[in-house]
This record gives sequence, structure tokens and C-alpha cells, in this order.
Amino acid sequence: MKVAQVCNVDFAMRHFVLPVMRGARDRGHEVVGLCAEGPLLDVPRAEGFRIIPVPMARSLNPLAQARAFAALLRVFREEGFDLVHAHMPISGLLARAAAKAAGVPRIAYTGHGFLFNQPGPGWRRGLSLGLEWLGGRATDVFLTVSEEEAADARRLGIARGAVGIGNGRDPARFRPDPAARAALRAELGAAEGECVVVIVSRLVRHKGHPELLRAMEAVPDATLWVVGERLPTDHGPDMAEDFARARRELGPRLRLLGYRTDVARLLAAADVFCLPSHFEGLPMSVIEAMLTGLPVVATDIRGPREQVVPGETGFLVPPLTVDPLAESLRALSGDAALRARMGAAGRARAVERFDEARIIGRTLDLLGL
Repeated sequence: MKVAQVCNVDFAMRHFVLPVMRGARDRGHEVVGLCAEGPLLDVPRAEGFRIIPVPMARSLNPLAQARAFAALLRVFREEGFDLVHAHMPISGLLARAAAKAAGVPRIAYTGHGFLFNQPGPGWRRGLSLGLEWLGGRATDVFLTVSEEEAADARRLGIARGAVGIGNGRDPARFRPDPAARAALRAELGAAEGECVVVIVSRLVRHKGHPELLRAMEAVPDATLWVVGERLPTDHGPDMAEDFARARRELGPRLRLLGYRTDVARLLAAADVFCLPSHFEGLPMSVIEAMLTGLPVVATDIRGPREQVVPGETGFLVPPLTVDPLAESLRALSGDAALRARMGAAGRARAVERFDEARIIGRTLDLLGL
């Protein structure tokens, strides 16, 4: 089959969609990627995938979305795909609508988090729900990364056959690595007995950085590594004031590491993973941390509460709060045995539930590939 994998930006293509593309190609299918042009497309292109740039825009601007729809429609008519597999809310809706209009025989969608489940004004959540319902009418295979959101899709009539497929990473790549731990800690100046808390995410407000930075002020025996960057298409405040305060309050206990390609080694060098998001799909970073053997402190929201078992593999705290977050981080920073016990339990759970090969295999089966 000739398959189109469609998402919004290069970051999503590189980190979320590329494993599905590899799996489909390994099964003998021709796979083409479509998304907005960007530097992270060098990886799929280096692996031999053809990438067709389309003017995707992460906004509700109707003119921008009309341009993206027209480009997708043109490509679908020219290429003659047998299957279009779309991802992300806006790009997923446009791709499914264009595929339907172009007469593509089979249309699939993977939801990585519904916008109507995110905090925001009622009109935006209502609009999102309506658009998801419309998109569901043009979808043959409806998947979500979160089992809870698959249940939402079925309950709300978006897609009565919605399946929660999960997310996965390679346990051979993300694993405890003593050699990497020693090398990275020496490089970044972390002492042997120092507790390192790490967050890996885009630098956007809804990932909970302000709460984490404030919580770290109450965890005096730990250092925070912040891994990630803000994408050019990200919205919301840049958190400059939050990071300025953190630099004053935390001093050398705060390390801003930017975008890194060696996340597996950084996780192996850390002691605790934290992701205090306000909303998620099913975060890959939590899976990567669990596979690496790190205890996880996350928020009690859709996605993370399917991953973290409170008191067993880490802690879940209410979103948009500081004190419970600080309390959980203090408990872990001061108890190496607790970290080891929770980290081992987390890796065992992740290997069982979030193995990339199993997740990708089931996804391809559901797609008919």
C-alpha cells in the first residue's frame, strides 16, 4: 500500500510519527510523510523517507487552514494514496477532510490529546468537540494514545469504535546505563550523591515549568535539569520571568540544557523525572523515564494516570499546584532506596505496557497494514 503519514510540525514527525513510518515500511509499504518544513525532518529524510512539505499552521486562523487544506487536497489527488493516517487535532482534521474529498479509500486518525479536554474557554472546548465529532464521520480507523480519551470518544459519539492504542519506546534504548550516568554527571557537574531531577518537554506553560521551578525552591538538596526548547509555533507566555526568578533562587541548582539529541543518556544520569503538565495525551517522556528506571512525579490528569502507579512507580499530584509537587520531590530526593525501588517497578511496568515494538505492531494491524 501507499501510505501518507500526516502531522503538523517537524517535531511531531520526528518524535511521534517516525516510528510508525518505520514499522509500515518494514512491512513492505511505501510511506510518505507530510508536515510543515523544519530542521528535524533531516532524520526521516536521512532514513530514506520522502517528506512532502505542506503549510501547516498551529492556529485557528481560517486563511492559514484553508491554505493547508488546499495543499493537502492537491497532494492527495496527485499521489493516489491507499491510506491517509493523520495525527494531532488541527492537522488531523484537515488531513481527514482533504482525504475524504480526494477519495482516499481508507482514512485513519490517531488523537494525541483532545483539545476539548484541555483547560480553556468554553467556546474553544465546544468548538473542538464539534470539530472532533465531524472528523469522526470521515474516519475509518480511530485511535487515541490514551485509553481514557478513547473512552471519551466512544461516550461522546465521536467514534464508537475508538481504540486506545497507547505509546511506546524501545526498552533497549531507554534503560539504566551506568557508563552514561557517570559520563554525563561528570560533564554537567553533578556530584555522586546529588539528587538530579529532570524534566524533558517543550518550554511551554502547560507543561508546568512554573510550578516545578517554585517547588524546587523547597527541595534544597536537589538539582533541576531542564531539557527542551520552545518551538517557533508554540503559543502562550515564554515564562521568562519564571526562569529569571528560578535562576536567582536556585542558582547553580538549575541547569537549562536546551534541546538535546541524547535524552536517553541524560535520563540515565538523572535520579527523578518530573512532568507537572496541565494536560497530556500519553507523554512519551514519562515512558522514556520509566524505562530508564526513574521514579516519576507527574500530575493526576489523563495520560500520566495511566502510566504512573502512585506510591509504587512514583507520585501523582494535582495540576497547577506547588506544595504537593514539592512534597513528592522532597520524599524522593531524600531517599535513595525509595528512588531505586520505584524506578525498578516503573521500568517493569513500562516494559510490560509501553514497549514500542508491541505498540507499533498493534497500530499497524489496526490500520490494515
